[in-house]
Amino acid sequence: RKGVQVYVLCLVCCSNLIAFDHVGLTHESHKKDVEQVYLRCSEGSIEWMYPTGALIVNLRPNTSPASYKHLTVCIKPFKDSAGANIYLEKTGELKLLVRDGDRSPSKVYCFGYDQGGLFIEATPQQDISRKITGFQYELMSKGVASDLHTVSGELWDTAPCRPCSDTEVLLAVCTSDFVIRGSIQDVTNEAEEQESIIHVGVNKLYRQKSKVFQLTGESGNWRGQIKTLLECGVKPGDGDFLFTGRMHFGEARLGCAPRFKDFQRMYKEAKDKGLNPCEIGPD
Repeated sequence: RKGVQVYVLCLVCCSNLIAFDHVGLTHESHKKDVEQVYLRCSEGSIEWMYPTGALIVNLRPNTSPASYKHLTVCIKPFKDSAGANIYLEKTGELKLLVRDGDRSPSKVYCFGYDQGGLFIEATPQQDISRKITGFQYELMSKGVASDLHTVSGELWDTAPCRPCSDTEVLLAVCTSDFVIRGSIQDVTNEAEEQESIIHVGVNKLYRQKSKVFQLTGESGNWRGQIKTLLECGVKPGDGDFLFTGRMHFGEARLGCAPRFKDFQRMYKEAKDKGLNPCEIGPD
């Protein structure tokens, strides 16, 4: 339609980058418009420039509709997102998810795919020329989402800092995006974002899907950063840990992290009983 431009970019058939732009900066001309976009990728981001009216976001992943009930949707608003409220909508009922002006850096909002879709409504503005509403989104299976101890939000109920059981650790080793043996070199606490950044020195890299852990030029050692919630109270300490976790919105998020000696014990016990869900060298 004249006055509206939508750009969709799919990367490796798995992510969207959408720029939704009202051309012209007058509020009156579009204040009653309701536009729709359809997203078929499992992750990506949306930017709505100069928001007026409303935007309905339809998530239609390239999976069987029968599997939709097993999906969780998570969104992470951009730090400077402004100009609209984001609602969860189902059969005409709206539940406020993100209020315009909410400055909660790094906060993630998750809900079941079957709980509804996203309805983004612009708030009245005298000057919309500087407003951009935007967020990243991810779709994942509910089983994977439940393993993300760091996911938080109004609609998400987790025990983010509880220790993992032996079974959870062994499964995490098989299914996590990264698995490393390493030590905590330092911890940086970010009070505003309610997060801690764990600076990890890597002794052995078992697996990583993204290049979070890299060789440093100065020492030639592997290093990287993992994020977790500030409330978990992570502190530097002696000894090695087995760090597992997932990539979430481009960041490494901590999952299970037992002391390495405890992992060796549980791995050996499971192996002796033939109960290991997968093979990984404990040494």
